[in-house]
Amino acid sequence: MKLICSKTNLLYGVNIVLKAVPTRTTMPVLECILVDASTDKIKLIANDTELGIETSIDGTINEPGIVALDAKIFSEIVRKLPDNDILITVDAMFNTLITCEKAKFNIMGKSGEDFSYLPSIEKNESISITQFTLKEVIRQTIFSIADNDNNKLMTGELFQIHENMLKVVSLDGHRISIRNIELKESFEDKKVIVPGKTLQEISKILPGSAEAYVDIYVTENHITFEFEHTIVVSRLIDGEYFKIEQMLSSAYDTKIKINKRELLGCIDRATLLVKEGDKKPIVMDIKDDSMELKIKSFIGSMDEEIAIEKSGKDILIGFNPKFFIDALRVIDDETVTLYMVNPKAPCYIRDDEEQYIYLILPVNFNAG
Repeated sequence: MKLICSKTNLLYGVNIVLKAVPTRTTMPVLECILVDASTDKIKLIANDTELGIETSIDGTINEPGIVALDAKIFSEIVRKLPDNDILITVDAMFNTLITCEKAKFNIMGKSGEDFSYLPSIEKNESISITQFTLKEVIRQTIFSIADNDNNKLMTGELFQIHENMLKVVSLDGHRISIRNIELKESFEDKKVIVPGKTLQEISKILPGSAEAYVDIYVTENHITFEFEHTIVVSRLIDGEYFKIEQMLSSAYDTKIKINKRELLGCIDRATLLVKEGDKKPIVMDIKDDSMELKIKSFIGSMDEEIAIEKSGKDILIGFNPKFFIDALRVIDDETVTLYMVNPKAPCYIRDDEEQYIYLILPVNFNAG
C-alpha cells in the first residue's frame, strides 16, 4: 500500500474515528485504526463492536491496500508531524513507513483480516435533520442520562418517531429531559434507545451546520448516522423504555414566569457555598411577585430575591441546585415558565409549544 495525504486531512479523519477505539478490549486488532485504501477512497475505520465509525478523506492512492495500525501510536505520530503531506507505505509484512518532510517513522501494522468492519445496515427509510438540530437536541438532553450501569435503559436516550415528530427523552431517576422536534415529513412509528456514549461522540464530531443534514437509519438492533464523509453505526439498547406519558402531568397550582439568566445566575452563585458531594438543596420561597432563593451549608448561607410573574398558590420548595442549573443552561429562551403543584411533586420547566419539557423532582429540606 502506498498513499499520500495532507496532515490536515489525515489528522481530521483520525480524530473522528478515534472516538470508536475501545480503551480496553480482549481483541488487540480493535485497538487499531484500519486504513483502507483498497478502492478509490482512503477510508479510516474504528470499531469497538458497540460503536463503529468510518470516515473518508482526500488523498492520492498510488498502490491500493489495507493495514490496521495501533490507534494510540498512529494518532500521536500524525499529530506531531509537520504540517505537510504525509506518505504512508506498507510492505507485504505490514511494516509501515510514515514519512513527512525529514521525519520517518517505522511501525508494525497488522493485517486487516481480523478487523471488525461496520455492520452492513439495511437502509430503508432515512430520517433527515440538520446537523445543528441534532447537535442541539443532544446538548439539551444528554446531561440527564444516568452515569452508571445499574439501569442500562437510563444510560441511553429514547428516540421516538410518530408521524412528523421526533421526541428525544433522557432520565436518571431524579429528572427527565424531553425535546420535541418537528420533521419535514411523516414517518413510520419507531421507538429505539440510543446509547448515551454514541450520542456524546456524535455531538463531538458533528460540524453542526444549519444547512447540512444528517441521515438517520434505524433497524431492529442498530442506528446509523450519516453526515458529510462519515458513517456512525451503533448498537441499540435492548428493552422497553419507561412510559414517559404516565410520569407527566399538566396540572399545576403555581405557575411562575421568570428571567432565565437571573434565575441561573442566582442558583449558580448559591452553589459557591456547596462542596462537591454535599447534598444541600436550594430552597425557593415563592410569594406573589417575588421568589426568594436560599441555601445554607457548612460554609455559610446565602439568600437572594428575584422578581417573578406568579399565578396560583404560594409555595416553599427545595431542589438539587445542579439539576436546575443543567436544565436552565440549555434553554435558549429569555424567560422560562415553571409549573409546580406542591413541595413533594415535580417541577416542570416547559415552553408553551412543549418543544422542551424538563421535569425535576424536589428534595426534602429543613425549613428552619
